[in-house]
Amino acid sequence: MDKTVSKGQFIGGEWMPGEGQILNSMDPARQEVIWNGHQASRAQVATAFQAARAAFDSWPRTPLPERIRYVEAFGKLALEARSGMSLLIARETGKVLWDATGEGAALSAKVDISLTSYHDRTGVQTRDTVFGRAALHHRAHGVMAILGPYNFPAHLPSGQIIPALIAGNTVVFKPSEQCPAVGEALTDLYSRAGFPDGVINMVQGARDVGAAVLGDPEVNGVLFTGSAKTGARIHKLFGGRPDIVLALEMGGNNPLIIRDVEDVRSAASLAVQSAFVTTGQRCTCTRRLILPEGGDGDALLAELLVQTEKLILGSWEDGENASTGPVVCVEFADFVVKSANALVEKGAKEIKPAQISAKGPAYVEPGIYDVTGCDVPDEEIFGPVLQIVRAGTWNDAIRVANNTKFGLAAGLVSDDAELWEDFRVRIRAGIVNFNRPTTGAVGFLPFGGVGVSGNHRPGAYYTADFCAWPMASQIADRPEFMPLRGVG
Repeated sequence: MDKTVSKGQFIGGEWMPGEGQILNSMDPARQEVIWNGHQASRAQVATAFQAARAAFDSWPRTPLPERIRYVEAFGKLALEARSGMSLLIARETGKVLWDATGEGAALSAKVDISLTSYHDRTGVQTRDTVFGRAALHHRAHGVMAILGPYNFPAHLPSGQIIPALIAGNTVVFKPSEQCPAVGEALTDLYSRAGFPDGVINMVQGARDVGAAVLGDPEVNGVLFTGSAKTGARIHKLFGGRPDIVLALEMGGNNPLIIRDVEDVRSAASLAVQSAFVTTGQRCTCTRRLILPEGGDGDALLAELLVQTEKLILGSWEDGENASTGPVVCVEFADFVVKSANALVEKGAKEIKPAQISAKGPAYVEPGIYDVTGCDVPDEEIFGPVLQIVRAGTWNDAIRVANNTKFGLAAGLVSDDAELWEDFRVRIRAGIVNFNRPTTGAVGFLPFGGVGVSGNHRPGAYYTADFCAWPMASQIADRPEFMPLRGVG
């Protein structure tokens, strides 16, 4: 695949060259530039919001069936483009091809899920009353800023763009600066679907462009997926602004408890998948594996190490033969290794070091560290690093699992169904799985967590909740004189 030259920014229905600094995108496996272009200027960001505001005059008035037709046209184009999109995702993010193919296929599937969600969660409801009828309608907020992540650069932003458009909002989308090529390709699908000018706009860029997006006076809502630190800054930026809708999905320091299992091999396999799928770059990846003390825990750890050693680092060129790929860029790889080394400095026992692989500077060998009894930071290491914690009793295991400011995902692997019932009640997390990887999510359920993981359910099926506000109406059949009590 040759290097792609940027089409620019998509504003008001037109592609235009960026006016800001140069932005290059690297294939982390090959360490070669695959896309380059200019970022948006502040003036272009403002123009994008002005175009979105102008389009909002008519878009929510467009009949719902017509809005749906545009969205379905996008879904058809996304289905046709899934192979090319999957390859581009793999090349730009570092995902192995089978992993990226799942994301490419999810783009078109999101259309039907979002339409069902709109009708279930919002839509219109009416009920007869003694005076006539009462109605519940839902109104679009206005111009929504959508800030995309790099780990799922097509699926996650599209899972916010589609519900926003169905509800009648207009959109200014800023892709991750790590994945501008995927962001451009995604926007191109929306442009080809024929949406009216200004309904969807896209600006490319890094932190300064993001700040311009968040600071624009026309913004009515922000749909964000990313780190807890960035999400907290966004939350602080809009403190005291109840008029701004915030949907924040901010990752987690996710626990997985394994306890009372007979099939050690299967349990360890599930833990390896939970921790290292997508090279640990999923917000629901297991970060802390809580094992029993003594022989049972030793057996589980030994099998975990065996299966981790069997993982094959590879790239999009290796097809089905690779288990995981590089992280998204060299700088992030260095940060992951630095964070793992910091665990050792805090007293952690290095079982398998997370280190840069001989395959290339963006490849990180999966690392395992026993942090039992260590005062390690309660932070998400967004990469292939797994922390082991030993817990004596079941209550100790629950205590350790809940000992985090995050609350996104948690899991239990056990043959004891009664433990699951207790776990489900006591665990503090928004996504809770039993004998399944912590990374398992279902499209018709909410996605999100508590604590600093975000505002409970900002993604998946419940995204519709953030895209429209409810309006209650009372409608009488005819005007009726209603004197106040005590008034003659």
